Amino acid sequence: MIATVAFSLPLHAQAGQSGSSYLITVLAATVVLLILGAILLIGDNVVSMHAQKTGVQDDVDEGDFSLSQLFAPKLPSYAAGKGAKVLKQGFSLDLEGEPNNHVHAANVKTFALQPKNYRGNAPIPKVAIEVGDSVKAGDVVFFDKTNPDIKYVAPVSGEYIALNRGAKRAITELVFLADKEQQYKAFKAPDLDNTNREAVKNFMLESGAWTMLRQRPFNIIADPKVTPSNIFVSTFDTAPLAPNLNLAVAGRGDDLNAGIEALNHLTNGKVYLGLNAGDEQIASEFVNAEGCVKKYFMGKHPAGNVGIQIHHTAPISGGDTVFTVDLQDLLTIGNLFLEGKWDTTKIVALSGTEFENQTHVRTKAGANIGDLIKGNLTNDKARILSGDVLTGKRKTTEQFMNIWDDQITTIEEGDYYEMFGWILPQSGRPSLSPTFFKFGDTKFKADTNMRGEPRAFVMTGQYEDVLPMDVYPQHLMKAILANDFERMEGLGIYELVEEDIAICEFVCTSKQPLQKILRQGLDYVQEQG
Repeated sequence: MIATVAFSLPLHAQAGQSGSSYLITVLAATVVLLILGAILLIGDNVVSMHAQKTGVQDDVDEGDFSLSQLFAPKLPSYAAGKGAKVLKQGFSLDLEGEPNNHVHAANVKTFALQPKNYRGNAPIPKVAIEVGDSVKAGDVVFFDKTNPDIKYVAPVSGEYIALNRGAKRAITELVFLADKEQQYKAFKAPDLDNTNREAVKNFMLESGAWTMLRQRPFNIIADPKVTPSNIFVSTFDTAPLAPNLNLAVAGRGDDLNAGIEALNHLTNGKVYLGLNAGDEQIASEFVNAEGCVKKYFMGKHPAGNVGIQIHHTAPISGGDTVFTVDLQDLLTIGNLFLEGKWDTTKIVALSGTEFENQTHVRTKAGANIGDLIKGNLTNDKARILSGDVLTGKRKTTEQFMNIWDDQITTIEEGDYYEMFGWILPQSGRPSLSPTFFKFGDTKFKADTNMRGEPRAFVMTGQYEDVLPMDVYPQHLMKAILANDFERMEGLGIYELVEEDIAICEFVCTSKQPLQKILRQGLDYVQEQG
């Protein structure tokens, strides 16, 4: 614009002195506005960087004027003036099969604990019960021989009916036949108003609640010897066809607040609660939560990932350690402190086009998948996932939900080929590429077809478009493949876990298994100490 005005000045000068003066004034005003805009933008960035570096970002008046607020989207009343972080990068897969907002009771007979779900443990734990024993919900069933203080407890009461093993005799499942009427082991919880960190920690270790805490870097079961700098909880999920967590917290505000209070005893820092600034129907329990610092986020997936929220709140650096807790696990912890019983009741979304009824069900942790989806499948050849389409693990109806998952997704098997691939016009599909047009709220039917094979790992810049973090994921992946320890650290490997990089894997032109590569790098860095 400035160049256009500058070139036009001589022409207008010949037309008359008045026209020349007018154009000079316009040019000067434009330059002044650009300079002021640059100053404001640089000032915003400097303040933000200084706040993150010094750790005082919560003391900054988030209601102050900033240039970015001029172009920010309109926020709901509960988030207005709260300094919501609007994430520009990201990509949401608009898929068919979204669950409705109804919750039904599920009739599940068997449940299982899967030791391999708990990253950081030995593959063969010490089992504390025998097949045929009766247990109550909360009874200890196994522990890690390398860290016996952390106890893993039964999710339900009933009979312990099977111990299943996999490769190298590693224990894959401890299976329980649930009682019709659940019985709970009685725990005496410390008074949260009059206790200390050691008492809360010991109670959580003894009751099994400690196993719900995960530690970053590495996303492993939290180390009881470590005091985290902060603890983070995300209250919303932006993954494809994710459950509506407003349903999970409805009527459980006391459990939420008690869980937050318990977490406050475990850290010398703060408990951060990540809220969805784009949800007009957000649960009042989230807005009214006490004892935490609320942070508001708006954007496409992966805005709901706790790792993204950590990065934009208090990034992990300099040997920091933080804990994370899933929302529904936090409710279980809070209920444990209030009622003294281990009740792992949770909401699970049944999502995807191969379900006759996409809805939410109420069950307990580790539920049998066949029982959960009985009579609901429309296609016997459907792919069943414990989790979402980006990070979920393939399961059969004889298997059980993974402990961290609150979603079962079904999609059509993509066992077909497209003649000439992208050369010929094809049906619409979720894609970062503008090759496939999307109109309005159009949703797509997903299947498992990769639409191509792995190929050379080329530099595209696609990852940076969908990952709202100040890291270079493609360079990091190549550093991992090269086992370059120093570059891995410098490129931010400590801030990432598989779910954060999953959206990059979806858009990857080279079709690289980025989640697998990242775990390879995390394990390597952890081994190096």
